[in-house]
Amino acid sequence: MRLCAYQPDIAPNLGAMIRLSACFAVPLDIIEPCGFPLSLKTLRRTAMDYADIANLTRHDSWESFLANRQTGRLVLMTTKATETLWDFKFHPTDTIVMGRESAGVPEAVHNQCDAHIKLAMSGTARSLNVAMCAGMAVSEGLRQVR
Repeated sequence: MRLCAYQPDIAPNLGAMIRLSACFAVPLDIIEPCGFPLSLKTLRRTAMDYADIANLTRHDSWESFLANRQTGRLVLMTTKATETLWDFKFHPTDTIVMGRESAGVPEAVHNQCDAHIKLAMSGTARSLNVAMCAGMAVSEGLRQVR
């Protein structure tokens, strides 16, 4: 299982996903450009020493990611999905794709993903923090496949 951050806007959220990657041994693909300068200094500030133990791969673009990606399905977390995280059946080779905090993913990226899932939430809230959603999705995916 892998995690993918599509053009993240907020450095601390990417830092939280790097920490998630390190703690659960789930490789993290980072699709650039980011909404902040992604440098070693930024990684150290947002991800602390977890950046040193996480399995990170940076990609210049979505196209570069697709050309070099691992096998398996691309599973997009999106508020536009009809299937919920709790009803979805993960595979060990899935890559969970998280969109930008500000705009999700473009329609072309959405259409290239093999599955689309959402968190079932009550009330009128639109969505949770992207890093929190990533943690929930990775946790559920790993629970199912381990």
